Amino acid sequence: IKSNGAKIYTGTILTHSLETALSAKFGGLYPTLIIAQSLRRFGEGPKVCCEIVMMAADAGLIPEGEEILAVAGTGRGADTVMVIKSAASKRFLDLQALELLATPRT
Repeated sequence: IKSNGAKIYTGTILTHSLETALSAKFGGLYPTLIIAQSLRRFGEGPKVCCEIVMMAADAGLIPEGEEILAVAGTGRGADTVMVIKSAASKRFLDLQALELLATPRT
């Protein structure tokens, strides 16, 4: 991956920033577990695709507001592909899942 000019980012899974985005928009506290469980209704891969796009935007590795091809999967390998309009985690509500191109049946 690196030899092709791509960057690899390893970071923490989003927690605090998602609650901040929802609290600023709607008031109150909103546990990130509710968001994670909601995203899991589409499978683990789509949840991870959304998370990694926000993590990459948070780290400054990708621009916000751009269409990003996100690839995710389980320990068995990549099995989910999505097109997502990127947003940093503090702007979670601006994140847009545009296309779910591939995901395994659960």
